[in-house]
Amino acid sequence: MAKRVYQVWKGSNKFFLGGRLIFGPDARSLLVTILLIIVPVIIFCVFVAWHLRHHFSTYNAGYAVLVAAIVFTIYVLVLLFLTSARDPGIVPRNSHPPEEEFRYDTSTSVEVGGRQTPSLQFPRTKEVMVNGISVRVKYCDTCMLYRPPRCSHCSICNNCVERFDHHCPWVGQCIGLRNYRFFFCFVSSSTLLCIYVFAMSALYIKVLMNDHHGTVWKAMKESPASVILMAYSFISLWFVGGLTGFHLYLISTNQTTYENFRYRSD
Repeated sequence: MAKRVYQVWKGSNKFFLGGRLIFGPDARSLLVTILLIIVPVIIFCVFVAWHLRHHFSTYNAGYAVLVAAIVFTIYVLVLLFLTSARDPGIVPRNSHPPEEEFRYDTSTSVEVGGRQTPSLQFPRTKEVMVNGISVRVKYCDTCMLYRPPRCSHCSICNNCVERFDHHCPWVGQCIGLRNYRFFFCFVSSSTLLCIYVFAMSALYIKVLMNDHHGTVWKAMKESPASVILMAYSFISLWFVGGLTGFHLYLISTNQTTYENFRYRSD
C-alpha cells in the first residue's frame, strides 16, 4: 500500500490529522507561548476587567472591556495557530541529484576496472535568470536541489524554505513565504493586546485612587494584580513591540531577517 508524503517525510517536522497540520520539531514550545498569553489575560479578566464593569456610565460599556479582552485574545491565538501549523514554504526535496547538472571534468580522473575515466563534477552554484537579471543560486546537499532565490535551508526543521525569514522558537516553526503574514499579524496583534492590558490596568489603578481618595501607592496595594499586569505588559511590549517595528522595517525595505543579518555580517 502506497504511503502518503508526510509518512515518509525526511525532514524533522511533526504531522497531525493525516498530514493536514505541519509543525516544527520544537512544537512543544508553542504550549509555553500559549500559557504566556492566556494566564495574564485570565488574571486581567478576573481581577481587573470584572471589577471595572461597575465604573462606567453604562453597564454594557463595562462588560465591553471584558469581552474585548477575550475576543482579542482568541484572535491572537488563532494567528499563533495559523503561523505554527501551516507549511512555511517548504521546497520538496529531490530523491536524487539533478542529473542534467552533472558534468565531466577531464583534468581529473578515477581508475575504474583498470582504466582511467573522467570524474564527475557537480557545480555548487549556477546562474539563473529572474526577471531579466542573472541570479546565482546554491546547491543544497541535503535536499539535492538548487535552492530558489531567497530560499534557505533550516537546520532545525531540515528543510529548504522559500523566502526564509527565520526559525522562531516561540511558535516552533520556520517563518517563510506561506506563513509570514500570519506571523507578522500575530506579533503586531500581541503588541496591541499588551497595550490594551496595560492601559486598562492603569485605568483601574486611577479608578481606585478616585474612589478611595488615596495615593497611587494605596491603589496599588488595593490591586496588586494590576501592578503585576502592568509590569508584565511593559516588559512584553519591549519584546513584541520591538519585533513589530523591526519587521515593519524589513517589509518596507523588502528584506527578510535572514538577509538582514547575513548582509550585515558580510
